[in-house]
Amino acid sequence: MSMDRREFIKIAGISALLGITGKGAFELLRPGDLDAFEGQEGGAGLRKEDLPKIRWGMTIDVKKCDGQVVQKVRGVCDYLHNIPHFNNKKDEVKWIWGDTYEHAFADGANEYIDDAIKELPFLLLCNHCDHPPCVRVCPTRATFKRPDGIVAMDYHRCIGCRFCMAACPFGSRSFNWRDPREGLKGRKLNPEFPTRMRGVVEKCNFCVERIDKGQIPACAEAAPEVMTFGNLADPNSNIRQVLRVRTSLRRKIELGTEPFVFYLV
Repeated sequence: MSMDRREFIKIAGISALLGITGKGAFELLRPGDLDAFEGQEGGAGLRKEDLPKIRWGMTIDVKKCDGQVVQKVRGVCDYLHNIPHFNNKKDEVKWIWGDTYEHAFADGANEYIDDAIKELPFLLLCNHCDHPPCVRVCPTRATFKRPDGIVAMDYHRCIGCRFCMAACPFGSRSFNWRDPREGLKGRKLNPEFPTRMRGVVEKCNFCVERIDKGQIPACAEAAPEVMTFGNLADPNSNIRQVLRVRTSLRRKIELGTEPFVFYLV
């Protein structure tokens, strides 16, 4: 599928906004880097009106994350999205979870990161990339990118080919090998969110159902001291203020997918 000129300009614009082109295998965004790149006169030859008005993103303060936080946000997410629980790794379905630094940054470990940080749990989830390979490979467009940057799914269109799972470099997708309703038995369900079927892929959706009501993702609401969600296209937004004063890094930046989850270190 070809990309029209306006779409290209928008993608190039947000990339220039974040200054993320041409990065190496590991990226550290210093405090204020976003503001500096945005302020470059004539950057990428873009007009202000060509830039997206909304580009949702998230920061996760690694220094404030621990096992209790991981458990809390995962519990909230699991309930709100009716995520099944099975007692084996093969059938596990996860939208947000905790993992080690070595796993989170296996291809870009930075020797200069404080050793104390490497011992902390890292919250992992879909990165809602600006160039999501999962969207490109989906044959039915069950996975698609919204104008606000969120990579969403239409479960009814998913045929279970798992191309998206193979394409995602972050392991952010799960396949329902079993009927997910079996993994929900005995639990309180959220009647406002649909249960899925066997043979369907699923992942974090940044709580689009909440965002469209003017709310923030449930995980960010449950752990506001750790997670900040906001509009990266707005220089006055809360998330931009955080990134203005904190150093951050992103996962597997060398692959060019341009993830929009930032880890504050």
